[in-house]
Amino acid sequence: MNESGRELLAVHVAGALHAVESRLDSALEPLGLSLAKLGVLAKLDAAGEPLPMRALAERCACVRSNITQLVDRLEAEGLVNRIDDPQDRRSIRAALTPAGRARHAAGLRSLERAEAQLLARLPAKQRDQLLSLLDALREAAS
Repeated sequence: MNESGRELLAVHVAGALHAVESRLDSALEPLGLSLAKLGVLAKLDAAGEPLPMRALAERCACVRSNITQLVDRLEAEGLVNRIDDPQDRRSIRAALTPAGRARHAAGLRSLERAEAQLLARLPAKQRDQLLSLLDALREAAS
């Protein structure tokens, strides 16, 4: 708590984010996914082609060692393949497999259901306000 006896905004935001993240991860768990894994699949799907590992790390906004570990797990599950980069023989690309594409789609559907359940607990006016406030907070933080 701060001097006025109120919790800091950071504590409220971090607590809310943690609760939402836990709920969304729980929704993905039956599919063998996490938000991090789904994020990698989403970036590969959006690219429409295999991506160099460094580009994938940049698009996911994380360090290359984390991407390497995530791709290791996804590859072990048959969702991603590593392939040689035809333009740079020192580089490896990550490619989405058909199973990865299907799991990505299933993950999105699961997240949509979980999100709808979360937001259904709020009246429509509060949902609209929440989205507006989150946009404003993101813009202020940029």
